[in-house]
Amino acid sequence: MRWVIGAVGVVMGLYGALLLLPLVDVDLVLWFVAGPVVHDVLLAPLVAGAGLLVARWVPKPWRAAVLVGGTLTGVLVLLAVPLLWRPFAGSPNPGLLDRDYPVGLLVAVAVVWAAVLVVTAVTHKGPRADR
Repeated sequence: MRWVIGAVGVVMGLYGALLLLPLVDVDLVLWFVAGPVVHDVLLAPLVAGAGLLVARWVPKPWRAAVLVGGTLTGVLVLLAVPLLWRPFAGSPNPGLLDRDYPVGLLVAVAVVWAAVLVVTAVTHKGPRADR
């Protein structure tokens, strides 16, 4: 039975690829090639370098919170890039696209870093006698 399900899955995948074939153009190929290249050449070294800088320069009690804050900031920026780059690229939907996305991104990032400060301040209250 497992082979039958696998064969059906392969046939469905081939049928999907056959339907996609007429849509393949230079833009689609660039989209699928540029993503991994940009990640491997730009984003991965940038994140690794930022992690090394945090490990070297941020005090140990703050490291985890700063790394989480940096990760959340990166995710927020990646999610906001399409709307910052081409704000009205999608279909018109009243109430969805009529926002100030740069201000929204700045507010979200400010909330993340305020939470980093609060969490670190609450969990680390200075030197303790039991250490």
